[in-house]
Amino acid sequence: MIPRVDNKAAGTHRIVVGVDGSDNANRAVEWAASQAARTGSVLEIHAAFGPAYVFLAPSEVEATTRSLVENATKLARNDAPQLSIDCVTHQGSPVPALVEASNGADLLVVGSRGLGGFRGLLLGSVSQQCVMHAECPVVVVH
Repeated sequence: MIPRVDNKAAGTHRIVVGVDGSDNANRAVEWAASQAARTGSVLEIHAAFGPAYVFLAPSEVEATTRSLVENATKLARNDAPQLSIDCVTHQGSPVPALVEASNGADLLVVGSRGLGGFRGLLLGSVSQQCVMHAECPVVVVH
């Protein structure tokens, strides 16, 4: 676990956004970038990869994850060219990574894939788990 600095005391504001390459995650990046620009916050773009990728070599998964955050950075810069952006990749499930990243953040932004129904209940969703467990306010972008 990475200890976070108390951003309020340090005068730095952070908005964390989770990305997975989906259209809804891209909309979340755009929303988060605009909000970060309005509030003078640093935008942290997070992507996680876990054991579900068993048919790919670890190096392929890492390269794909890096590509996700690079693409999200380009998207954010389209909306806010001067924005301060940090990119973080995690090995493991996205929920614990985003919940940990929410520690000390001003806001966590995630996209909603809209699984819903029985499948969503059975599997749960990253956005739902983040809303329940994050340590800061959460915005779910549809």
